[in-house]
Amino acid sequence: MMRKFKDDPYILLTSLGLFISLAMVAFIVGLIMVRGLGFFWPRQVLLVELKDGTRYLGEVWETETVSEKQPDGTIKTDHKIQLKIGNRDLYGLDFTWVEEKDVVRREHPPAATVFERLEYGNFYGMMRSLQVGEQIYRDEVERHAREALKIAHRLEKKIEAKQKALNELTAPLNRLQRELSLLKISDEAGQPRVVQKIQRLEREEENLKRRIAEKYRRLNEQLLQLNQEKQKIFLQVQAASGETRTILLADVVRFYQPNRMSRWQKIQLYFSKLGEFLTAAPRESNTEGGVFPAIFGTVMMVLLMSIAVVPFGVLAAIYLNEYAKQGVVVRLIRLSVNNLAGVPSIVFGIFGLGFFIYVVGGSLDQLFFSDKLPEPTLGTGGILWASLTLALLTLPVVVVATEEGILAVPRANKEGALALGATRWQMIRQIVLPNAMPGILTGLILAISRGAGEVAPLMITGVVKLAPTLPIDGTFPFLHLDRKFMHLGFHIYDVGFQSPNVEAAKPMVYTTALLLILIVIFLNLLAIFIRNRLKKKYKASAF
Repeated sequence: MMRKFKDDPYILLTSLGLFISLAMVAFIVGLIMVRGLGFFWPRQVLLVELKDGTRYLGEVWETETVSEKQPDGTIKTDHKIQLKIGNRDLYGLDFTWVEEKDVVRREHPPAATVFERLEYGNFYGMMRSLQVGEQIYRDEVERHAREALKIAHRLEKKIEAKQKALNELTAPLNRLQRELSLLKISDEAGQPRVVQKIQRLEREEENLKRRIAEKYRRLNEQLLQLNQEKQKIFLQVQAASGETRTILLADVVRFYQPNRMSRWQKIQLYFSKLGEFLTAAPRESNTEGGVFPAIFGTVMMVLLMSIAVVPFGVLAAIYLNEYAKQGVVVRLIRLSVNNLAGVPSIVFGIFGLGFFIYVVGGSLDQLFFSDKLPEPTLGTGGILWASLTLALLTLPVVVVATEEGILAVPRANKEGALALGATRWQMIRQIVLPNAMPGILTGLILAISRGAGEVAPLMITGVVKLAPTLPIDGTFPFLHLDRKFMHLGFHIYDVGFQSPNVEAAKPMVYTTALLLILIVIFLNLLAIFIRNRLKKKYKASAF
């Protein structure tokens, strides 16, 4: 082996290059896993008191050593710790740096409690009292608070259900009022036909108001009563600075006392927070909560892109190889396809905006949704146009991979099928496509890998920071391709670079990046599994 390396040093260089590449990939993935998965582990809560009497309560987030050269030539070393102190409504910031030399006392108080809230981030403090209705608890507050939290969450679910029923009740009236408003501001508002329509809609509006008035009043009263009950369940909590704050339990996602928790309890909490990350919607400017809408949007967009790109890519490759007369024109087409693979993705995004959204979507709005204009339906960004844009982006990859698969089919098999009386299409369908399927799936794998991570084209064709509804729901027609959507790649960009609270957003960036990698790997493994099954099938059928 050593003699072989001496005879050909390039083998050693290529091996070294492969090793370095794999090491870099392993380092990046390892860093993402450590920083991302460690985010959900409940850390100890530290109470520190400084020389000036200032007290902080929070989690140790990071440590830093600062070395400074003194005038006498000696090196002075100082240690600093970064604390996540939360309590943004008190301090206006989530993190603070503390120098070790200024700390006069530190401890881990067992009663220190972490409150994960819907707004203003975490709150770190000590529970002093609990009020549920007219009942006040000052002893065993933590135990009673856990029961009260369940009651508050049940009330919140009832409030959401009542609010949804109220919205559904007023939805027809809102649509009618919107149609009236559009008619009144239209250029044809003075024409007799339009005036009569306005009068008819106004009568319908009055009748609809009378029909829903009683039910609306009853729902509104129930909603008001539930909100009043929710306001009567709260905790009095004392911060490290000594200030006391009132925290509504309906605004608390969960609370826990990490300094008292056993390892098993921490493991349970870890998986609870991990499950919330995968299944819940984001909150606090996407820096907390979950990413389920982004997961759903990413997977659905990739599936729609695959459905669009594979048929067109396969048909193009079949035409170029089996039907088109080989010559200068076909060579130019192949050259153009290869060059398209190197076009920056943002260019495809601009094309998608101009062609799909403005031209196609705008034309469809004029034909089928003219009653809703000037508000666009399909003439604006949505998951359909984003998927088609990425389909164009990945089309060259599928065409080239499919052509390679078609060229790998033995020429004798094709000629034998034609000699036996099969038409060209029968030969393609029975001989070429089955044997080229592994190549087609290879193109699909490459398309998924590139399409799932693209962000630039999506930013102008339909992706948003926060989508209130998913593209699929229980409302007819169930699949809403015109809706905007969330995407994991854009979520990483938004949280990492656009968040108002960058320090708090760092762990979410790593976690979301890890999740995106895992989704791409899963989709690729699924396609590879299908490709290998097909290879075995057609290899066995060849004997």
